[in-house]
Amino acid sequence: MRWFGRKSADVPPLFLSYPGPSERNLFPSGYQAQLKEVFLGNPVGQRAVRMVAGAVGALKVYALEGDNAAASLIGRASLLEQVAASLLLHGNAYLQLVEALGAPAELFLLQPDRVTVDTDERGWPRGYTYRAGRRSVRINRHDALERVQLIHIKSLNPVQDQSGLGCLEAACAAASIHNRASRWNKALLDNAARPSGALTYDPPDGAPLSASQFERLREEIEKQFSGSLNAGRPMLLEGGLRWQSLGLSPTDMDFVAVKEAAARDIALAFGVPPVLLGLPGDTAYSNLREAGRALYRQTVLPLAERIIGEMSEALRDWIGPVKLAIDTDAISELAEDRERLWQMVAQADFISSEEKREMLGFERKRQQH
Repeated sequence: MRWFGRKSADVPPLFLSYPGPSERNLFPSGYQAQLKEVFLGNPVGQRAVRMVAGAVGALKVYALEGDNAAASLIGRASLLEQVAASLLLHGNAYLQLVEALGAPAELFLLQPDRVTVDTDERGWPRGYTYRAGRRSVRINRHDALERVQLIHIKSLNPVQDQSGLGCLEAACAAASIHNRASRWNKALLDNAARPSGALTYDPPDGAPLSASQFERLREEIEKQFSGSLNAGRPMLLEGGLRWQSLGLSPTDMDFVAVKEAAARDIALAFGVPPVLLGLPGDTAYSNLREAGRALYRQTVLPLAERIIGEMSEALRDWIGPVKLAIDTDAISELAEDRERLWQMVAQADFISSEEKREMLGFERKRQQH
């Protein structure tokens, strides 16, 4: 029995127990389909991702240890925003490092669904393959000097070793409900918003429908008058058939409440307070100020610290020891937290002025600049 030195190469992979095809036929599967459903086709999902990724990209990063080469490299061309969006959507961010004169010159973010991880016999990653159309490029994890060539940042995935888990799967069901409710309402408006009902058969002689007649009628109803695209479509009835309206009113159907509940679930999947997305009915935050503070404390800062931590660890092989930090003093949403900290530090009479400046971060920032 092997206890050490082996990863998942000898262990059958674990998979989430998702429902079968017959139970999930209404929800898209696969990265591209879920991306279209949650991000490209849903305003709530797109706004949530843009809000979190944009907040991460707007953060100011500086070096606590080493020079500012790593901080300037990471802060180029909204790289942090793109990496954060890739982690939120796909769960993986692949950054190819390009060197010039023996030093890192640029970091390029690769499209995550085109990258596959190549593992050795022990299950550890040794390289990556990037496929674009019919072409594929092999990228080694390290060069001849054991320096990182590709930085792989992944989110938590409890069922796989070499790939992260994004938020699309969790938000897909809510996004599908939200999108289908919108399409249903549009179909009702396109078809004069007429309600549904029951089709009854009442011939003069009282004879029932034959099996073939019933089957033909049922197929016509399913093909031409069922589903959201056919909502409210007028029917052409033959002799003996009568339409009886039984549909609920829009108030009873309450599509607005269904859409709001689905929108809150989408915001929850991406870690955004619903009130920041303009969703009514949420009482967890008393005002936008507290919601903005919660967004940074619970979502933006943990995600950004994870990203810069992985990047600084990878760049250590190139530029020596480096430790990056986020300038939280530049975040306006956290101004009240800084004010309380300053008051507590100012009232502490058992520490010196130099220690107070160091606690507030002034000495470290002055040494860097």
